[in-house]
Amino acid sequence: MSSTHASPLSSPGGPLPENTRLVIIKTEWNAAVVDALENGCRRVLADNHLQLVETIVVPGAVEIPFAIKAYWDAQRDHSARPHAFIAFGCVVRGDTPHFEYVCQAVTQGISNLNLQLPVPVIFGVLTVNTNEQAQERIGGTHGHKGEEAAVTALKMISLQLQFNQL
Repeated sequence: MSSTHASPLSSPGGPLPENTRLVIIKTEWNAAVVDALENGCRRVLADNHLQLVETIVVPGAVEIPFAIKAYWDAQRDHSARPHAFIAFGCVVRGDTPHFEYVCQAVTQGISNLNLQLPVPVIFGVLTVNTNEQAQERIGGTHGHKGEEAAVTALKMISLQLQFNQL
């Protein structure tokens, strides 16, 4: 985790199978911030020996839920399906109500997917008022949300594996 911010997500959970797959869905908008989120995420995944990680790029945050559902449905071979998805984006408030609509749509879409899909979908979309707030969340005073999303995914995969053993 980030050395400047102690996080309750410091432990990634139990050991995972070698074939654990994860898919990152990220946006093109605010690419510098979103790329930093992905880089932090990938560092944590690599530190935990997770090698089967794929990244899919979509235009904007509203398209994230569609891409996740379409990817899941396209993987007819169950062994190729991911054990979790992580959604990364960065929506910065502007002068119009567009911000609220986008944030509501992506939040609702990801929430729905968490109820529809049999694997976790981790919400790593920053919804901030300013670019400075986004910077604070990619290794600044508010930690690194990409790293935190990776730890959350690992913990949720581990939890799901525990449920499957019941």
